[in-house]
Amino acid sequence: MRPTFHPFLVNHPFDDPCLFINFLFENRALAFDLGEINNLAPRDILKLTHIFVSHTHIDHFAGFDRFLRLALGRDRKVHLFGPENFLSNISGKLGAYTWNLTDRYEKSLRLQVTEVTSRGMRTQWYRCQDRFAPTAPPRSSPWTGTLLEAPGFTISAVILDHGTPCLGFCLKERFHINIKKEALTARGLEPGPWLQSFKKALYEQAPPNTSITVPAGDTLQAFGLAALAQDIALITPGQKIVYITDVAFSPDNVERIMAFARNADHLFIEAYFLDADREAAREKKHLTAAQAGELAGRSGARRFSVFHVSPRYMDRLPEIEQEARQAYDRFRT
Repeated sequence: MRPTFHPFLVNHPFDDPCLFINFLFENRALAFDLGEINNLAPRDILKLTHIFVSHTHIDHFAGFDRFLRLALGRDRKVHLFGPENFLSNISGKLGAYTWNLTDRYEKSLRLQVTEVTSRGMRTQWYRCQDRFAPTAPPRSSPWTGTLLEAPGFTISAVILDHGTPCLGFCLKERFHINIKKEALTARGLEPGPWLQSFKKALYEQAPPNTSITVPAGDTLQAFGLAALAQDIALITPGQKIVYITDVAFSPDNVERIMAFARNADHLFIEAYFLDADREAAREKKHLTAAQAGELAGRSGARRFSVFHVSPRYMDRLPEIEQEARQAYDRFRT
């Protein structure tokens, strides 16, 4: 069965963090963190509809300028989420440039930016044709843990400690819809955009008798949603993808991460130091490889990948991976 989401780390483990998540058969993508993104093709960067930033240390946010440069002058609406002070960080980025010509652009880039804190969320709009100057105060909303609810998935966050608030992210697919190609062939149906409408109706729990119009050769056929689903679809549990970076191995962080990452299908977790240097990790509020593996094992993650490794270990990545794997195997629940 082909997964809906295809996550991959944009850069080498020693380079800036960015987890890019492609959507199968859709011209859209998400990113967790936005370090340098020169390894991404422009067409992929322009797929981004939502960007989730753990914190604004430069290695996690330097790619914003690259994204902005490519998206400018296009008719795009992009959502960004980040931790406390994120609105001032975005305003500072945008305020560093001169926008005296953008009010003449025919196409307008719009940024909907949300700052996440334990006290609540604040959302501000920045519009290219307004020279990225806000035209209204930020809109406030309560903090529930959920950042995005889409028909097929949700994105949630947890607030962790890195000496500054740092967000962890979770993408959870509601359920996965596998299309049985042999059933399509038997009915004389061909894959196409109608499948997205079909899946959307299932995710939104539309009434069973909802009509789904399907091209069949030179004609159109109408099917009831429930009958069509029973014939051509196999429903399986959805994926859970979790992203954790730049956190201290403190009791509070450990408790929150274990609950947040419980039974993840794929956990992406930083492993900045070897455990022999755990005192340096404690001082800099990062994880060691052994701590990363322990968290992956104790949370019951089915698969995990380490990233964001200190350059001091440039020739020792196998040690990092081995140390994490040994801890994972030892603590696997």
